[in-house]
Amino acid sequence: MSELKYKRILLKLSGESLAGEGGFGIDPLQAEAIAERVKRVYTLGVEVAIVIGAGNLWRGKQGLERGMDRATADYMGMLATMMNAMALMDALERAGVYTRVQSAIEMRAVAEPYIRRRAIRHLEKKRVVIFGAGTGNPFFSTDTAAALRAVEVDADVLIKATKVDGVYEADPHKDPAARKFDTLSYIDVLNRRLEVMDSTAVSLCMENNLPILVINLWDPKALERALRGEKVGTLVSG
Repeated sequence: MSELKYKRILLKLSGESLAGEGGFGIDPLQAEAIAERVKRVYTLGVEVAIVIGAGNLWRGKQGLERGMDRATADYMGMLATMMNAMALMDALERAGVYTRVQSAIEMRAVAEPYIRRRAIRHLEKKRVVIFGAGTGNPFFSTDTAAALRAVEVDADVLIKATKVDGVYEADPHKDPAARKFDTLSYIDVLNRRLEVMDSTAVSLCMENNLPILVINLWDPKALERALRGEKVGTLVSG
């Protein structure tokens, strides 16, 4: 443990990370691939909490464009995150990783209710904790839920897992000449409107001095290297 830079992390995953080639639904093979990456850092002794989005199952924006009520669309998204959380829990348990799912919306038949002290105790007992249903309130993204839970459980870092190796000044897939940032301040992210996380999440991290590390989840060694303190991805801090 002494060689690790971060001992307790909050890993923010997109819902698309569980999707198959079509970008929709839950692919068990993708869930198993993520579980293996989490297991590698779990076996190092790192305490791991996870928040996962729902973009592979439901996009509230589509509902809003059809005139759907915003709160209804957001609650549907929260329920979709629970499906993803359960799929990932199953993959982790099959990989031999003790896992608990806690939901911000009470559904005792499938998950524990979110209780901060219980979540911390699970982490101390070396169980992975997946936080589902966002914050339990509409009008907040899963980015904000990740920042909130990371602060609540006193995580050392919030790791935003993406499909690129950090934060760029423009979309590197559209602009190959786009410059990658190794480090950024919270204010830089907000002023430049960089798509790291939404502004509410970034502001919450800034107020609580919680660093955000953006890495490529699909680089099999990126997460492990980051935890050992190597320069990986983009670090957003004060």
